Amino acid sequence: MAVERERPYVQFNFLVDLGDGVTEGPGAGFQEVSGVGMEVTVSEYRNGNSKENSVQKITGMNKSTDVTLKRGVIGKLNLYKWLDQIRNGDQAGLRTVTVQLQNEDHSEIVQTWKLLRARPMKHTSGPFNAKGTDVAMEELVLAYERLEME
Repeated sequence: MAVERERPYVQFNFLVDLGDGVTEGPGAGFQEVSGVGMEVTVSEYRNGNSKENSVQKITGMNKSTDVTLKRGVIGKLNLYKWLDQIRNGDQAGLRTVTVQLQNEDHSEIVQTWKLLRARPMKHTSGPFNAKGTDVAMEELVLAYERLEME
């Protein structure tokens, strides 16, 4: 699905599906998605009788980074309800969250990131400041088990 080209895509045209199939409207409208990534750990090993004085690198476990989603407070409780579902031990709360990057004219999905078995682990609202003029924000941090890219 990834669409290759010489010039990099801009970062500000993206869709987020929280696993409910909705990418339209303010409930799915996030200002920022950050931290999407993964790493594979490497273990070092060396036999005591090895003729080489160096270690072998052995591929270890896969680790996914936590992802942070930010949006303006819109009076919608879908993020809190999802976190509450997880907090109450409901395994049906594990979802596949999809982030899709669009081209400049929004006519094509050029790359997709799938966060498999994602669950919210932290929700933050604010800060609130009586003298401020910024938009009130809420933030959701997701933990997920596997990243797939298309």
